[in-house]
Amino acid sequence: MKIDPEVFRVKPGEKVKLANWPTRIKACYESKKQYKEILGEHIKDLSSLQGLLYADNRYALLLIFQAMDAAGKDGAIKHVMSGINPQGCQVYSFKHPSAEEVDHDFLWRTTCRLPERGRIGIFNRSYYEEVLIVRVHPEILRAQGIPEELLDEKTVWERRFSSIVDFEKHLHRNGTRIIKFYLHLSQEEQRKRFLARIDTPEKNWKFGQGDIDETKFWKQYMKAYEDCLSETSMKHGPWYIVPADDKENARLIISRIILDTLKELKMSYPEPTDERRKELQSIRKQLAK
Repeated sequence: MKIDPEVFRVKPGEKVKLANWPTRIKACYESKKQYKEILGEHIKDLSSLQGLLYADNRYALLLIFQAMDAAGKDGAIKHVMSGINPQGCQVYSFKHPSAEEVDHDFLWRTTCRLPERGRIGIFNRSYYEEVLIVRVHPEILRAQGIPEELLDEKTVWERRFSSIVDFEKHLHRNGTRIIKFYLHLSQEEQRKRFLARIDTPEKNWKFGQGDIDETKFWKQYMKAYEDCLSETSMKHGPWYIVPADDKENARLIISRIILDTLKELKMSYPEPTDERRKELQSIRKQLAK
């Protein structure tokens, strides 16, 4: 099956109802062998384009991954980006903010980790947590030291959505291209993966009571995600809702979307000047001796 990224893209202004988006679709591969072959081709192409991105040194690429627990964010990052030169790629996982981070605006801690030109930045969770987990747990918002008059829950989320959209427009205007992935997992598949984490000793560290406690807020999270995806998917910063019940399929979809985005950039290797060509020829003569 050919992967069409537009199938998974949230159109600007589209009102998202996650119940209408599948968590599993027909696989893009017919066997495990074919999956590995396709992913291998994607990784090879990504490696080549990442080298070009680095040499061109005009654009940066920011990949944002958001999802419910056990949706496969870590695995997708690990497998899809396995062929990327570590010198040209930066990965950050954002956990509970520190005291210093809380004392700044909600975009500050991630702004400090944005990729430089020529590089790929990956955010495993991001500033979007501030309109997701903070919305589901408003006590977190109240503990952030924000002035009381700015905490009206009827307007605070709209304002944060507006700040995010403006921020991403700013990044786009300065050469950073943004791709945002929401890995769409079903509750049943999450339950199976939680059980696998319990039954597999080397995965026990990934699981705790807190993970189970958060499942009680599933409906609230879905509502928060629906509003987030609807309000912040723009032409300059699209959201892609990736069916995540099949991990392998999700990785192929993600890698295809990244590839297509990089191919759309007008990149080229630097053209040497006449002076530079003369210098290289001089060096060649020295090496020939």
